[in-house]
Amino acid sequence: MKVTVVGAGAVGASCAEYIAIKNFASEVVLLDIKEGYAEGKAMDLMQTASLNGFDTKITGSTNDYSKTANSDICVITSGIPRKPGMTREELIGINAGIVKTVSASLVEHSPNTILIVVSNPMDTMTYLAHKTTGLPKHRIIGMGGALDSARFKYRLAEALEAPISDVDGMVIGGHSDKGMVPLTSHATRNSIKVSEFLSEERLDQVKEATKVGGATLTKLLGTSAWYAPGAAVSGLVQAIACDQKKMFPCSTLLDGEYGLRDLCIGVPVILGKNGIEKIVDVPLSDAEKQHLAESADGVKKTNALLEL
Repeated sequence: MKVTVVGAGAVGASCAEYIAIKNFASEVVLLDIKEGYAEGKAMDLMQTASLNGFDTKITGSTNDYSKTANSDICVITSGIPRKPGMTREELIGINAGIVKTVSASLVEHSPNTILIVVSNPMDTMTYLAHKTTGLPKHRIIGMGGALDSARFKYRLAEALEAPISDVDGMVIGGHSDKGMVPLTSHATRNSIKVSEFLSEERLDQVKEATKVGGATLTKLLGTSAWYAPGAAVSGLVQAIACDQKKMFPCSTLLDGEYGLRDLCIGVPVILGKNGIEKIVDVPLSDAEKQHLAESADGVKKTNALLEL
């Protein structure tokens, strides 16, 4: 199992670290355009191998895509990160060119790979990969929902004053501050609906805190978060690499599912060795349906800015 991570910045390096520590991949290749940067990150990570007990080989490369050849899974984290006050959509001009070039280079050297897109605006960058790479739809996955759902569960546990292992919940829709749809109607504490424990007002506070989860961290850190995004990516990679058939909300190309088509947006999917193996149809409340439709309109507006 060979995994390539393009972009050796904070998110990419965290992703590589979590994949290596889980010890399911034989090799992780870190690639970056900055001279020596990926090599340095790889060496630093490899020097933790004896301390963290993993045997995954991590190698670094400065823009040499031949080192990525025959990768089973490729993760694209490259592009400029958000700064305080920026929306994910404002990154589109620069990041579209980067993602288009990177995805083409990856597919050239690994035509059978599965692509995981992390670069923002993520739903639109995933759509761009579909339009430009020629890969089948089940082999292009946008990572946003897994991260947003982790933030949702964090906020739910906080509100419930419960251990996070007690809590389950999911966020679908666009990976944007306005586009996220936290499914409070399905959220549970040990199989009991959270609405049994929390007022509607408190649940609304949880939803709003979830939707601005990334912006909150960007304001605090001065740049995008990296630990939780890296962990979310590693979860998707492991589900595919180990054929786990796990359910995650991921950005995928829809063709009539949820009444939507010709866009990528976050919905529940089953991940296994073939990538997206099934799109799961989850019943939504009328309010959730409306929010998902509004989210889709927002994604389409951002997609319209692409020069395809």
